[in-house]
Amino acid sequence: MPELPEIALFKEYTDSTSLHKKITAVTFPDDSLLQNPAADFQKALKGKEFSETKRLGKYLFLKTSGKKWLVLHFGMTGELEYYKDREQPKYTKMLIGFEDNYHLAYTCRRKLGKIWLTGSYDDFRKEHELGKDALDIKEKEFLELLEEKTGSIKGVLTDQSSIAGIGNVYSDEMLYQCGIHPKSKANKLEEKEKKQLFKKMGKVLSMAIEKGGERSKFPKNYLISHRKEGEKCPKCSGKIQMIKVSGRSTYFCPDCQKEKK
Repeated sequence: MPELPEIALFKEYTDSTSLHKKITAVTFPDDSLLQNPAADFQKALKGKEFSETKRLGKYLFLKTSGKKWLVLHFGMTGELEYYKDREQPKYTKMLIGFEDNYHLAYTCRRKLGKIWLTGSYDDFRKEHELGKDALDIKEKEFLELLEEKTGSIKGVLTDQSSIAGIGNVYSDEMLYQCGIHPKSKANKLEEKEKKQLFKKMGKVLSMAIEKGGERSKFPKNYLISHRKEGEKCPKCSGKIQMIKVSGRSTYFCPDCQKEKK
């Protein structure tokens, strides 16, 4: 599933291809992902331009030159594709045409994404109860947040109302890099563990963006290329295990990440 680093890359892609171009057509080959009537999208987008973009966790916001923002959530398989003079991409759910004959396609093979219109970035965030973006939250806020939470640290990291943008893969990586068991209670972590986790959160997410989301290029001592039960831990002689935490398949090394009793 696309997480914060992938959305950051979608933002960069959109900024470099689709801003300040007049929108001449908006079509929906499959309107099942729309959270507003198709006619509202037509009215809000046609004849307008995208003037800027913002990212909030797993959401991409595209501001129009009118009064609306287009909001995209990518589900498990969402992608953006900018192209000209060729066939429409497979699994296209929304297709935006520009006056220079280029197109921006939003594709989603498994149909788990969503597309909204909103009048305000802040209103959308409040309405959907989204926490601060994981790369915007300050250390003090992060420490205070963990102090208030009695659930598992894995659950807190992946709770979008607490911190926006972290999903299954990157939460496992952050905890692995810190040697913290995913079932550890957030408010029971030591101060130094919380501070280390905050630093690793920023480091892991920033590294993923820098590597263009290509996980094969991640450091060799990262868990991400060993997320399979029974796989050898890249840091020790232990074996990777999979357990369920907060309803999510969670990978960790029981030798590196000791569970505290």
